[in-house]
Amino acid sequence: MNALSFSAALITFVSVVGPPKVLLSFAHLAQTHPTRELRTIAFLSCGTAILIGLATSFTAPWVLDLFHISTPALLLAGGIIFFLYAVGLVLGLPTGTGTPHDDGADTTGALRELLVPFVVSPLAMTALLIEAAARSDWTWRSTVAGAYVAVIALDLVCILLLERVLRATHHATVELLGRLLGLLLAAVSIDLVLDALEALGVGPFDDR
Repeated sequence: MNALSFSAALITFVSVVGPPKVLLSFAHLAQTHPTRELRTIAFLSCGTAILIGLATSFTAPWVLDLFHISTPALLLAGGIIFFLYAVGLVLGLPTGTGTPHDDGADTTGALRELLVPFVVSPLAMTALLIEAAARSDWTWRSTVAGAYVAVIALDLVCILLLERVLRATHHATVELLGRLLGLLLAAVSIDLVLDALEALGVGPFDDR
């Protein structure tokens, strides 16, 4: 692997699906799940994320060609979806598929709660597709896949090491951090939309 390319991909994935986002979700789950169940959720979600990430990395060019998706369209769609998710965080709205009173009370509910921010994050999937499709050779796609798997492994290690801290974190603190993260993610998603519009030649973005 090219060290510089791997480092660049690693930084990209840390920013879109790194520990800050994942730990916030697990801090909420740690309030309602025992230790063994929380670890099961962590391993299952990380394993699912790795499988989806590997499949996306190695099939990205064919997926984009099959659906006739351009890079600007992908950026625009990912940005809009992620913006809606970020607004939900800021306003304290439920962003999973469960009910507001469910709170991920069982393993299945907890895994559902993690689908958008972690396993199938629109921003992470957008980054994977764009990075993997940037070059046509298998070496580059392997580099992208390796960087993504490394970040997911880092997430898992952080979860297991900080489990007791997450469990002791007050619910109000988790909510406050969630809203702050939502604000930051909203800014990231808007930047993604602006990049898409610039690539499409819409708006006065040439001097940015």
